[in-house]
Amino acid sequence: MNDAASQFDPVTLEILWSRLISIADESAAALLRTSFSTIVRESNDFGTVLMDANGDGLSENTGGIPSFSGILPRTLKHFLARFPKETWKPGDCVITNDPWLATGHLPDITMSMPIFYKDALVGFSGSIAHSPDIGGSLWSADCQELFEEGLRIPPMKFLEEGKPNEGLREIILSNVRLPDQVLGDLNAQVTANEVCGRRLIEFLEDSELNELSALSGTLQQRAETAMRNAIEEVPDGAYHATLDADGFDEDETHLECTVTIKGTDLDINYDGTSPQINRGLNTVMNYTYAYSAYPIKCALDPQTPRNEGSYRPITVSAPEGCILNPRFPAPCNARQLTGHLLAGVIYKALAHAIPDQIIADSGSAPSMRAVFSGHDPRGNRFSQILFASGGMGACPQKDGLPTTAFPTNAGAGSIEAFESVSPLIVWKKELRQDSGGAGEFRGGLGQECEIEIRSQGPLQLSLLSDRWHHPAQGVLGGKEGATSEIGFSDGTTPHQKSRTKIDPGKRLHMRYAGGGGYGDPAKRDKDQVRQDIADGYISPAAAKRDYGVS
Repeated sequence: MNDAASQFDPVTLEILWSRLISIADESAAALLRTSFSTIVRESNDFGTVLMDANGDGLSENTGGIPSFSGILPRTLKHFLARFPKETWKPGDCVITNDPWLATGHLPDITMSMPIFYKDALVGFSGSIAHSPDIGGSLWSADCQELFEEGLRIPPMKFLEEGKPNEGLREIILSNVRLPDQVLGDLNAQVTANEVCGRRLIEFLEDSELNELSALSGTLQQRAETAMRNAIEEVPDGAYHATLDADGFDEDETHLECTVTIKGTDLDINYDGTSPQINRGLNTVMNYTYAYSAYPIKCALDPQTPRNEGSYRPITVSAPEGCILNPRFPAPCNARQLTGHLLAGVIYKALAHAIPDQIIADSGSAPSMRAVFSGHDPRGNRFSQILFASGGMGACPQKDGLPTTAFPTNAGAGSIEAFESVSPLIVWKKELRQDSGGAGEFRGGLGQECEIEIRSQGPLQLSLLSDRWHHPAQGVLGGKEGATSEIGFSDGTTPHQKSRTKIDPGKRLHMRYAGGGGYGDPAKRDKDQVRQDIADGYISPAAAKRDYGVS
């Protein structure tokens, strides 16, 4: 096959593109199967990307965290600035978790490896995974500067021509509570990157290509053209919206968003947003960009596979020093509590421009997490995260999905696996009645979870939650969803974003927020309301109040 882009006919291009995506997916499968922590293995908190020799994203795994896939090429370009392309050798592996270079908080580890074919650099494999421990405060929202939050690793060689950097490995393992799990996940990321490299070499051999530049350029151009065509369908103009969230104590979060459409270009500006704070809710620009571009991709061009070209028509800006673009060393451990809100304010801004392409605000945004850590009955250290979600916002055609994460896609994982590695018992995990906002299409239901502590001594509980005071908003006449609620079995209420002690025998009750409704509730089909009552999704009282059905 000739390398010239003009030689890629549409059918061949589709076949090649699909195979490149399968390479990223196989890399992801290797990471899942070899990882040690339930965070990766059960809860999907990872991503893998295949990139070309310039560091541009070429294909992303289909099930990874959206922000990871969008950020990995940006991080690789920082690696290339530190280690120029001509200095990379087969078997090298560069690592970082610097929030400003990578995904926005220290627990996420980014790794990249070069891929050589016929002695020439043809691409890079990359992976990101949320580590079970990175030292410091574990995963928490209440630290007051980055240095409290854990170990920061600048771009360094984790492997050099296949040989481990023993000094770096010793530093990492000496600063974490769960060294076996941390090292196991790091090695799993290396394995995933190696699998990606081997599969790309097989791809080049089968396709009779010597390198990727022509194919990569063609695929990126196709993705960019698809996105530009989608943007052009939106009426030109500046669309504005605001959104408020709980923030931290008196420092409530206020987001100002203006989406400007001009031809085939789309700009998102956050002027007027809250200033950065001295708690871990700050969102670095990498994360802000990723969770701004991804909702646009979902709304305007959901069918075209994602690569670097998908994001080129989209620009994002936020004033330096605001909560969406903080200055170093701002704490940012719980950056998802701010970053996950961006989809809601963007869709709110675009609701009247493209009402058939957006969804209502989601109760699963931001994700609510409970981090348990301490010692199990055998005296071993453990750290376990409950990954569970509230309800998605309703869409123009149907009700919001219950207990479904958006805009992240971290999974809940197996409760059996959760209980098997920690002294915790989950007594309840069920849909939360009346939590979805009323509308022509109802918001997705949240859930109720009840967890008992079965350790011999107290555990540390770190909560990362929001939506206690600011529920997910409905859109175009839809009503708001239910707020979040958390309490202990003794009647006390913990701080929603701080670490606290939880004693043996005590139970934690968590009620997850519901999604906002879409459209006027008066337009909802009455038979559907009656079916919701029969299914237990809404109570007879709520049906009468919100829909006039008795």
